[in-house]
Amino acid sequence: MGAALEIRTDLASPAWLRRLARRERNPRAASRMPAIAGAPEGMSRAEAARLAGMERQAPRDAVVRCDGEGLDGLRDRPKAGRAPVLAEAEQASLLNAVFRGPDRAEDGGSGRTPPMPCRWIERRLGKRPRPASLPRVLRRLELPRQKTRPLHPPADETAKAALAEGGSATR
Repeated sequence: MGAALEIRTDLASPAWLRRLARRERNPRAASRMPAIAGAPEGMSRAEAARLAGMERQAPRDAVVRCDGEGLDGLRDRPKAGRAPVLAEAEQASLLNAVFRGPDRAEDGGSGRTPPMPCRWIERRLGKRPRPASLPRVLRRLELPRQKTRPLHPPADETAKAALAEGGSATR
């Protein structure tokens, strides 16, 4: 049997940690909390890992991180990755352009399909994102996937205004 885990006692009681784990939104942090809750009770690493459904080393790592960083140490650290295609200021200008909507004269259409913002980014920002990667950029900006309703290019604005003034048969 492995040695019992030792954890600092000023954090919380095991019952409080288990209650907190039930309310935790981050599933990985929630699985680590019950594993370290067994430490003050003298539970071995193997037993704590078995109850939490993880490898034997994971509760020890969680205890070490919890001792050093508090409960925030139980959450995953940010992962290093590829830099975003657009900087924050560029993302803000793209967001403005999307909210403004397409300019038919400049963009050559009325719908917001992935190639259109790509052309806008290339013209305005000098970068060339692939149309396949644009939905990921827009999702990171918390924009919905839906696009604007297309407008037929030869639509007659005066006829629409006259119809609106005179009323329609569907009202």
